[in-house]
Amino acid sequence: MLRLDDLTVFVRTADRGSLSAAARELEISPALASAAVKRLEGELKLRLFARTTRSLRLTEEGEHYLRHAREALRLLKEGHDALIQGQASLGGTLKISLPSDLGRNMVLGWLDAFQAQYPRVTLQLSISDRVADMYRQPVDIAIRYGAQEDSSLIALPLAPDNRRVLVAAPAYLQQHGQLEALEDLARHNCLRFMLEDVIHDRWSFYRDAHAGPAVVHVNGNRSADDADVVRRWAVAGVGVAYKSRLDVSADLRAGRLQVLLPGVLGEPAPLNLLCMHRSQISPTVLQLREFLRAQCEKA
Repeated sequence: MLRLDDLTVFVRTADRGSLSAAARELEISPALASAAVKRLEGELKLRLFARTTRSLRLTEEGEHYLRHAREALRLLKEGHDALIQGQASLGGTLKISLPSDLGRNMVLGWLDAFQAQYPRVTLQLSISDRVADMYRQPVDIAIRYGAQEDSSLIALPLAPDNRRVLVAAPAYLQQHGQLEALEDLARHNCLRFMLEDVIHDRWSFYRDAHAGPAVVHVNGNRSADDADVVRRWAVAGVGVAYKSRLDVSADLRAGRLQVLLPGVLGEPAPLNLLCMHRSQISPTVLQLREFLRAQCEKA
């Protein structure tokens, strides 16, 4: 049976002239893109691409089939759009797991706006920095920072380029002075996050986009297993924090916090919306993903 995802990969690969480029655009791995094309060729019993180690081009059969594949995808999109437009509004119950700081201080307000736009949506929220076990807990989707390690989960990017930043309050900097280099962290009170009883006291930085990480061991008189508490300590002026830029974006705009060493790249902290399987990616989830992604871009 032909799969919609395989048709999409085929058309995008033909358009881009490259499996890797199509994979990046579709936010999948090159291996999955290659497998999709091979699966489609097996179903059709046709060779759609002529491949060499350096090039990829459509065969004559591939060029002929491409027209049909485009038309099929166009009709399916029209049907999907008509279905969405025909609904009075999106609805249903979403059980969402959120990280503490971002959840309380940013996403809660975004979800209020989302529900105002789609009043038939019901929300059940679990807010904690402990990673929810989506297979055992009553969670439909999770919003999480970091690279996705569980390959069985579907990850929809919300803020793929987000990074951590060093921050401190103006009052703290007036008393203790600015940082001139990463080595200066040794003389500052560093506010540390703790997860599963492990204190994260090794902070990684990148002096440029191509260099390996510089790992700095930090010390301080406070640590917490709640990222919101760490941010509040930083705003209160009691130390230096290493936070996701999204978490502190409002504090930076308001001047409650300042970025330290802006020329040094912080650790990547991509934000994703996670589902256990594609059947959970309903129109409501897709709309929420687009809504949250737009809010992240504005933050």
